[in-house]
Amino acid sequence: MMIVPKGFSVFLFLAFVFVVVVQSTFSVGFPVKDSDVWSSSLEENTSTRFNNLEVRFNAPAKHWTDALPIGNGRLGAMIWGAVANDTINLNEDTLWTGTPGEYSGAGAITALSEVRKLVDNGLYAEATSAALNLSGEPSNVYQLLGDIKLEFSDSHAAYIEETYRRVLDLDTATVKMQYSADKIEYTREYFASKPDQAIVIKLSTNKTSSLNFTVSLDSKLHHHSYVNAKNQILLEGSCPGRRIPPQVYGNENPTKRSPFYSEDKNPKGIQFSSVLDLQISDSACELRVVDGRKLQVSGCDWAVIRLTASSSFDGPFTNPVDSKRDPGLESLNAMESAKGYSYSDLYARHVNDYQELFHRVTLELSRSSNSSAQNEVEVITTAQRVTLFKTYEDPSMVELLFQYGRYLLIACSRPGTQPSNLQGIWNKDIEPAWDGAPHLNINLQMNYWPSLSCNLKECQEPLFDYISSLSINGNKTAKVNYGANGWVAHQVSDIWAKTSPDRGQAVWALWQMGGAWLCTHLWDHYTYTIDKEFLRNKAYPLMEGCASFLLDWLIEGRGEYLETNPSTSPEHMFTAPDGKLASVSNSSTMDMQIARELFDDIVSAAEELGRSEDDLIARVRKAQARLYPTRIAKDGSIMEWAQDFDDSDTHHRHLSHLFGLFPGHTINIEETPDLCKAAEYTLYKRGEEGPGWSTTWKAALWARLHNSEHAYRMVKHIFDLVDPEHESDFEGGLYANLFTAHPPFQIDANFGFSTAIAEMLVQSTVKDLYLLPALPRDKWANGCVKGIKARGGVTVSVCWSEGDLYEFALRSSSINGDIFKRLHYRGITAVANISSGNVYTFDKQLKCLRISALLL
Repeated sequence: MMIVPKGFSVFLFLAFVFVVVVQSTFSVGFPVKDSDVWSSSLEENTSTRFNNLEVRFNAPAKHWTDALPIGNGRLGAMIWGAVANDTINLNEDTLWTGTPGEYSGAGAITALSEVRKLVDNGLYAEATSAALNLSGEPSNVYQLLGDIKLEFSDSHAAYIEETYRRVLDLDTATVKMQYSADKIEYTREYFASKPDQAIVIKLSTNKTSSLNFTVSLDSKLHHHSYVNAKNQILLEGSCPGRRIPPQVYGNENPTKRSPFYSEDKNPKGIQFSSVLDLQISDSACELRVVDGRKLQVSGCDWAVIRLTASSSFDGPFTNPVDSKRDPGLESLNAMESAKGYSYSDLYARHVNDYQELFHRVTLELSRSSNSSAQNEVEVITTAQRVTLFKTYEDPSMVELLFQYGRYLLIACSRPGTQPSNLQGIWNKDIEPAWDGAPHLNINLQMNYWPSLSCNLKECQEPLFDYISSLSINGNKTAKVNYGANGWVAHQVSDIWAKTSPDRGQAVWALWQMGGAWLCTHLWDHYTYTIDKEFLRNKAYPLMEGCASFLLDWLIEGRGEYLETNPSTSPEHMFTAPDGKLASVSNSSTMDMQIARELFDDIVSAAEELGRSEDDLIARVRKAQARLYPTRIAKDGSIMEWAQDFDDSDTHHRHLSHLFGLFPGHTINIEETPDLCKAAEYTLYKRGEEGPGWSTTWKAALWARLHNSEHAYRMVKHIFDLVDPEHESDFEGGLYANLFTAHPPFQIDANFGFSTAIAEMLVQSTVKDLYLLPALPRDKWANGCVKGIKARGGVTVSVCWSEGDLYEFALRSSSINGDIFKRLHYRGITAVANISSGNVYTFDKQLKCLRISALLL
C-alpha cells in the first residue's frame, strides 16, 4: 500500500493508478485480507486483536451445551472434554431420515376454494379450521453420525481440578484441553479440517511412554463397527427410511404416538460410513485390538486420531435405494488422503484455510478512556463472563459473541455442503427439537444474514444450491396445490427440499412466502458482490420462477388491490371481529412486504441484465402498483394483517410485519418516516422478551431505526446464562458454550447477533452508506471495525474515539467501473467516487484525507 504524496499531479496520479489497477487485476499473489489493507492513525499503538477470542471452561462438560463445537462445513463434532471417559459427538450434514417425497396434495385446489370463500365472507375462524385440509406431511429429521469414545485409566479420574482447561480458540478454530494427573500433564487438541475433510485429534503428554487409552466408535442409529486389517475402526450404519411420527415440540400433553416403525416396514434410508485411523508415536508403544471393535494404546508419547465420514446421499432427487455412492469406499479414500499429511501439516492447512475467511473482519470495542472500568479480560470461564455482563457490560464479550457467530457460520456452511439447519450441523438426538429442520419463516434466512455484511460470502453458496433444489420441487407444489406457475416453498423443509405445507395447524403450516423470502437473498448477494454472472446464471432464473408464482398467487381483492388468500402472519393468531381466535385471513402485512421486496428486486435485476422489456417484468410492474400497502393501526403501530384485528398475543415472538424494515428495505428513515415511527411503537408493544432469534432480530430492527439505545438494550438482553437443567424458565439467552437459546438451542440467534452488531456500525443500500448509525456511544466509546462489507462491492473500515467518528476507509472490489456512494454521518452527507484498486481514507467530516493504492 502506498500513500499518494501531496502535490502529486493529477496526470501522474491517474497514470500511476492505472498501472496499479492493471497490476492488481492481473498479478498472481497472496490474497489481500480486508482487515489488513488499512490502519487508522488511531491504531498506531495497537495490534490487530484476535487474542481473547476464546470460549473457556475449567471443567468437563456436564451438558451438551457445555461442549465445544468444531466443524468444517460438512463434518461437525462436540468436544465434552471428560477426563477418564470422554465422548466426542459426531455429525455429518447429509444424515437425515426419509426419502424424496411428492410435495403436492391431491384435492388441495378444492380445499383452497373453500378457504377463500370463508375468508371473503369474514368467517376467519372457520377458514382457519378448513385450512387444515391444505396441510401436508411433516418434514424429515436431521440425524447424528455417532460418537468417538475415549477410555483412560482410573488415575485420570483423580486429576487435579485446578489444572483443567478446555478452550475453543476462534483464531485457529481449534479446541485444546489440558489437565494434570499423577504428576503428568496431558493435552488433547481437536480441529475439523476443510481441506482434508477430516476431524483430527492429537493426544500427548509431557512424560515419555505415559499415554494409555482405548478408542472406539458408537452410534445411536442402526450400525455395526469393527476393526479392519489396517487397524482402523470402521462404523457402518443407516438412517431410518421413515421418520418417527412427529409431535408438537414443547406440548405438555403430546398426543400418543405409534411406536417407531419396525425395520421391515422401513424403506431403505441414507447409508453412512466412518473410518477412524490411529497413528501412534514411534516409541516402544503397543497397539492392540479389543473385542474386534476397539483399539487400545499402551506406553505411547502421543497419538493422532483422524476421522473421515461419508454417506450415500446423492442429492434431494435420488432415492437412497437408487444411490450409486459407496460411503465406505469414499471414507477410506478420504482417510488415505488425510494420512498423506503429518499432524503439523494437517493443522497448518486447516488454519490457513480457516483464517483466510475468519481474518477478513476485526472488531475492537472499548469504553471511554475516562471510564473507571476498562476492558480487562481476566482468565475466567466464558460462562462467568456472560453472568458478569449484566453488571459490567464488558465490550470484549460483544466482540467475542460477534466473532463466534462468524466462526460458527464458517464451521457449518461451506461451498458444497448442505445449508445450515436449525442447529447448524451439531446434533446429539434422534429427535432433535423441531426436527432440526430448516424453517423458512425466519430461521434459515437468519442463519445467512451475516454472510454478506460480515464478509463470508462463500458461506452463502449452500443456501443458493438449496434454493435451486426447492425451485424444482416447488414447481410441482405450485401447480398441483395452487394451480399456479413458477415455484413455491412453505414454512418447513428438509434435505429432500420439501416445498409442500407442513402438517398440522394453519398458524404454522400454511405460509406460501418461504421461497420468495429466500429469493431476496439472491438479489442481496448481487448488491454486495456486483457479480453479474451470478445474477444472470443463478439468481435471476430463481427469482423469475418465484415471481411467476406470486403473480398467479395474487388474486383480485376488494377495491383496487391484489391480495393473497389464504394468508397468515407466521405462527401468530388474531381475534376476529366475532371474538373467535383465527390465523387465516387475506393479505397479511408480511405477505405484502415480501412480495413488494421481491418485485422491487427482480425489476432492478432485469435492469442490470438488460431485460426490462420482458413480459414478466411488465406484469410485475403492473402488480407492484396494486400491492396492499403497509398501514398504520389505530393505536399507531404497524398493522400485522390487512384488517386492524385485535392481537391475541401482544408480545408474540415473531416480528413478521416489520420485515419491510429489516431485513427488507421498503421501510426506511429517509423515505417512510411515518412507517418508521409506527415500527418503533410496534417494537415497544412487542416488548423485549422472547427467544434468542427474536431478541437479535429486534436488535437489528432498532439499529435500522438508528436507535442505539434500544439496539444495545437487546444486545445486552441476550447475555443471560441459561441453566440447561431448567431451560424452560428462560426466554432466549446464552448457554455456557455461547450457543444461543430459544430455548432449547437454535443457532439462528448466533448469526442474528453478528448481523445486528454489523448493522449498528455500518448500514448500506446500493447508493448510500451510513456510518455508526446505531453506535451506543456511552457503551462502546472507542473502537474499530475493519473489513465489513457494504452494498456496491465496498469494503468498509471504521474507527471512532470517545463516541465520535475518527477515520474510515473504503475500497471497492468492483470490476464494473467506479462506485458512487452517498456517505452519511450524524447529519453530514457527502458523495464519494470509489475506484477499484485504491483505499480511500476519510475523516469525520467525510472529507477524503488520502488515497492509497493497493500493490499486490
